[in-house]
Amino acid sequence: MPKITFIGAGSAVFTRNLLGDILTYPELDGSRICLMDVDEGRLGMVEKLAKKMVAAQKSSITIESTTDRRAALSGANYVIVTIQVGGLDAYAMDIEIPRKYGVEQCVGDTLGPGGVFRGLRHLAVISEVARDLEDVSPDALILQYTNPMAMICWSLSQTSNIRAVGLCHSVQGTSRQLARYIGAPYEEVAYWVAGINHVAWFLRFEWNGQDAYPLLREKMQDAAIHGGEPVRFELMRHFGYFVTESSGHASEYYPYFRRNQAEIDVLVETFTEPGNAWFDNGRTGGYLRHCLEVADDYYPDLQRQLAEDKPSPLKRSDEYGGQIMHSIETDTARRINGNVPNGGLITNLPDGCCVEVPCLVDKTGINPCRVGALPVSVTGVTRRNVDVQEIAVLGHIHRDRELVAQALKLDPLTSAVCTLDEVDRMTTELFEAQARWLPQFSGSAVGAR
Repeated sequence: MPKITFIGAGSAVFTRNLLGDILTYPELDGSRICLMDVDEGRLGMVEKLAKKMVAAQKSSITIESTTDRRAALSGANYVIVTIQVGGLDAYAMDIEIPRKYGVEQCVGDTLGPGGVFRGLRHLAVISEVARDLEDVSPDALILQYTNPMAMICWSLSQTSNIRAVGLCHSVQGTSRQLARYIGAPYEEVAYWVAGINHVAWFLRFEWNGQDAYPLLREKMQDAAIHGGEPVRFELMRHFGYFVTESSGHASEYYPYFRRNQAEIDVLVETFTEPGNAWFDNGRTGGYLRHCLEVADDYYPDLQRQLAEDKPSPLKRSDEYGGQIMHSIETDTARRINGNVPNGGLITNLPDGCCVEVPCLVDKTGINPCRVGALPVSVTGVTRRNVDVQEIAVLGHIHRDRELVAQALKLDPLTSAVCTLDEVDRMTTELFEAQARWLPQFSGSAVGAR
């Protein structure tokens, strides 16, 4: 049976959900689960919870834990990566420093200054994970969940021979939303989605074999439905297709929604669905505040779960990780959406970039599907994100501050509010503030020539 290693296992929600999924597959019974995290306190509590979950299912899965990353990776067949380098201290810098320069980020983990600097911090560690795997488990498959998804997967494909796929739940979650909006049973809808992570497009959305976009456009006129996803519905109205990432997130990837406080105030008023509270209805730093609240509850919540007589009943999630491992181990064919290198999969995006496309999974592994060209209406807004990712990845590979600044000068939101010199000053300030996590980037201020 396979060895499944979790890197960043202290991320309790992801670890609990993915372990829960594994436990729902009888064919994976007997697997060896290794939990690894640098935080011994978190790791110990998550290990106790994992063992409790396994015991409740009377499973023969074994649970072990370690702070030794190389030992955790040795002999691994699958490596699930869910890390956050710098924790909430670094994340607060990602939001607060750019805000001084007029860059108002709601989530800030995928693009923009927050996404780029999060990427630099995470790539410093994930690159080491890949190098360790090349030594101790060269045939392992990385199931990569960490944001910024596209930058990390792109860099891995450029710098390592280790197999990796980036996994997100945006496609699954959005498809369920769309089915709900049009009143369709989920099992009756079908979709074909492609683009890049968080900017992938529902190129086809059907109900019982019929195009469901006309019905979705009709439902969009309902204020309650529109208020659930105001940014995504506006993008659909102007560009023709529904995008995969939630409106708070999506508002950062384009230069239209949050260039100043007045625009943000208008945006906030358009959110009417209580479910958008997790990013504070699009306000700057909304997701950071949510994370701080969750962090306060982290240990009490784990203690409550450990004190329960028995864990809550297992319900298989929409996450792809468990499905992939089950498909490979049992030769059960499935279709997922994965983040993989573009080798002619999307013909009007650059070769080598990270694209999110349908993939077929069975015992042969993950087999991406060729999509062809994206519609011209969405290619430009997608490509602008890819350009930022490309230069940021090069900045990481070459340890070049100037390249990082150039990436931010192309960022749709940053370039809409900052002068070129302001981007240089902001980039320098971020490097200085985060030097403890980015020692590989030494040197003078950006733009000092």
